[in-house]
Amino acid sequence: MQLLYYLLKNMQMAKISSVDRIYTDVKNMVSHFDIKPDEKLNEARMAEQLGASRTPLREALNRLVSEGFLTFSTGRGFSCRSLNANQILDLYQAREAVEAKMVELASQRASPSELENIRDMLNNSENRYHEATDAKELVGLDEQFHIAIAGLSQNTELIRILKNLNDRIRFVRTIDLEKRRVVTPQNHLDIIDAMIAGDVTRAVHSMQTHVVRSSEEATDAVRKAYARIYLADPAAHGVT
Repeated sequence: MQLLYYLLKNMQMAKISSVDRIYTDVKNMVSHFDIKPDEKLNEARMAEQLGASRTPLREALNRLVSEGFLTFSTGRGFSCRSLNANQILDLYQAREAVEAKMVELASQRASPSELENIRDMLNNSENRYHEATDAKELVGLDEQFHIAIAGLSQNTELIRILKNLNDRIRFVRTIDLEKRRVVTPQNHLDIIDAMIAGDVTRAVHSMQTHVVRSSEEATDAVRKAYARIYLADPAAHGVT
């Protein structure tokens, strides 16, 4: 009886591990739009590609639907998420609201030494901002700061939401930063200095100003993203 219990437990753990692996692999595909926007997923081909059976694949896909990376409709099945300006603007607005609340909570709950530690982190990474030639590195540096602030908010649900928003918007942000460097250490220093000074209103306003995007900016970012997705190899499409 005990042997059966351990066998069943190991089988369940193996299943969970398989689902997590598939989830991570497919999430990476859709996050970077290796699967085109609104493209229907071929489950049989994907299962073969990932070396997975249909049951854990379906579990992973359903999880990605609940997190906004995929969509599901009866008759069509699973599809990659859409990419349009309204959706991107919604994500930026959601991020603005979440991060404003995080700054407010972090200002109230963080110790002075914790805030000073983040300022030290910014000072130590300032040269990396200016020297970085890869937009992915810039996005990574930006997210590092925001996740640090999120941690000080001590609100696990807000942290989870922020990480989801970061994952869903990272592709567009990375491409946008290749053309214009909107991430600067000064933005971050303004936020943390206001928090250290105990000026919550200024800290929240600085954060909102830092993350907000207009509809025109969202439209331009999506246009660049589509160009990257569909014209990744300009020569192959006759584009020079």
